[in-house]
Amino acid sequence: MNKVNELFNKELKIINMGIESFYTDLKEQKVKVIHVDWRPVAGGNKKLSSLLSKLK
Repeated sequence: MNKVNELFNKELKIINMGIESFYTDLKEQKVKVIHVDWRPVAGGNKKLSSLLSKLK
C-alpha cells in the first residue's frame, strides 16, 4: 500500500486556520480538530503590511 492510501487508515487530526465554521463542522463530526484564529497581517493590505514590517 502506498503512503497516501495509508493515511485513510489512520485517525484524522486537523489544524484549522481561519474560517471557524470549518472547525465547528469537523467538531460536530467528532473529528479531532483545533482552531487557530489566524488572519493576514494588516488585513492583507500589502502596503500597510510592508510598513509594519519595518517596525520590527
